[in-house]
Amino acid sequence: MVKETKFYDILGVTPDCTEAQLKSAYKKGALKHHPDKNAHNPEAAEKFKDLSHAYEVLSDPQKRQLYDTYGEEGLEQGGAGGGMAAEDLFAQFFGGGSAFGGMFGGGMRDTGPKKARTISHVHKVSLEDIYRGKVSKLALQKSVICPKCDGRGGKEGAVKKCTGCDGRGMKTMMRQMGPMIQRFQTVCPDCQGEGEIIRDRDRCKQCNGKKTIIERKVLHVHVDRGVKSGTKIEFRGEGDQLPGVEPGDVVFEIEQKPHSRFQRKDDDLFYHAEIDLLTALAGGKIYIEHLDERWLTVDIIPGEVISPGEVKVIRGQGMPSYRHHDFGNLYIQFDVKFPERITGPDGGPMTEEARMALERILPPRKMDQIPPPDAMMEDFTLDTVDPTRENARARGMAMDEDDDDMHPGAERVQCASQ
Repeated sequence: MVKETKFYDILGVTPDCTEAQLKSAYKKGALKHHPDKNAHNPEAAEKFKDLSHAYEVLSDPQKRQLYDTYGEEGLEQGGAGGGMAAEDLFAQFFGGGSAFGGMFGGGMRDTGPKKARTISHVHKVSLEDIYRGKVSKLALQKSVICPKCDGRGGKEGAVKKCTGCDGRGMKTMMRQMGPMIQRFQTVCPDCQGEGEIIRDRDRCKQCNGKKTIIERKVLHVHVDRGVKSGTKIEFRGEGDQLPGVEPGDVVFEIEQKPHSRFQRKDDDLFYHAEIDLLTALAGGKIYIEHLDERWLTVDIIPGEVISPGEVKVIRGQGMPSYRHHDFGNLYIQFDVKFPERITGPDGGPMTEEARMALERILPPRKMDQIPPPDAMMEDFTLDTVDPTRENARARGMAMDEDDDDMHPGAERVQCASQ
């Protein structure tokens, strides 16, 4: 005598029905009420969910026994409240995918074939190699199907499905705690979660029953000219292999190494050049070692004054554009180094002749402010700033300000010797 018959009624079978009768009833009802076939009928979708839930419970011998004895309340207390989604159960029952194909528009998830994990690596590449392009030989270790046993793990016919877990690797256990029944899953102790039983004497001697071995593989990674950081290069099917699943992929992500002379932004290069004051005013040449071992000779035209921080450009001397046939630009930022002082031939102060020569060459002085004729005048000279001395002075001023910030009327405390 069963406690409840709700799930049997939903499927249209009697409580003493066989497993085959359950399957037939579920298949007939699920095909009839599937949402793909009844897109505009919400009631059919609810009926489909009820059918799937009822079949999930009654098709499991342990759940069915629990339901027959304690009803739905017993299922919830026994840990079976969650269950499998209706669509997933339908897909599992019919072998995956939609049983209706494209006939009804297909709203179900198609998980597709299982695939082994993807092996991901970061490939660090110098700016020189990105400029010229190269082929990197990279070695990796991956799992491959054991060639001796063809991935069986043992001799042909010696590998048996574990009867304790029916090949699932997990076993459902139940225990009673007072009036409550607890249901939980644990790794099958008979097969240690493998789902198969292989006697030690029948295990493959090469893989020791693991079905795969570790193999070293060398891949040729083509680093195209101008490729950017973050670009991923994929090798489909070159990853790990496992029995019964598609081989995984290998993905290399390009990461550009920092460079000592150039900075890169997209296809443009940036270079910092330091020149002396004479070159900035009177012209000259600077030399830049490029990424392909060429030396660029850059002419600074006499009289074309280079200001500190000024940026110039050499067009077409940047990075090659990725998968195109043009180049970016090379931008040069100048830092003009001024002499500490200008001396005469004997190392003394600047001579009058030198001063007059500069007066003739450079633009005339610009006086922003001229004092009136009757102004009181006082002469000063500039001193060199000593950073250590100035820092000590600043700290002293800060201490004085702290003393001045005392609350008005507050008395200064003095220590008097007794």
